[in-house]
Amino acid sequence: MRLFSAVPFTLFSLLIYNALAFTAGAADAGFWAQPIITISMVSGATFQLLISDVLITVGLFFLFIEILKATRIGTTALLDHMFSVLVFVAYLVEFLVLQQAATSLFFILMAISLIDVIAGFSISITGARRDVSFGHGDMH
Repeated sequence: MRLFSAVPFTLFSLLIYNALAFTAGAADAGFWAQPIITISMVSGATFQLLISDVLITVGLFFLFIEILKATRIGTTALLDHMFSVLVFVAYLVEFLVLQQAATSLFFILMAISLIDVIAGFSISITGARRDVSFGHGDMH
């Protein structure tokens, strides 16, 4: 169970993207621009929520969960940070090598993964620094 809690949620965005991108329906670039919901607004404008918008929103939700997880301390937190780096590397390799990953949507999801890596280490370092300063006291 401890190992599962160390799995970065940004991995799920990568898996969802890959599941959709490598199916026959998502082979053309227009797939990501298909509207899921179209709503006529009171202003007279038409609001469309696209498949790509939903996936970005899901990615941001997963980033929020990862930032909350970054406040943990211990072995699980260290594993989570290491796995987050591996997920980012997987994003980067796919972006550079696979045609299906050469989209702005994939780039944004990759940026979300990079923010997860940076935020995770930054939050952990800040927390560790605070623990050390409280542990020894301020001698000024």
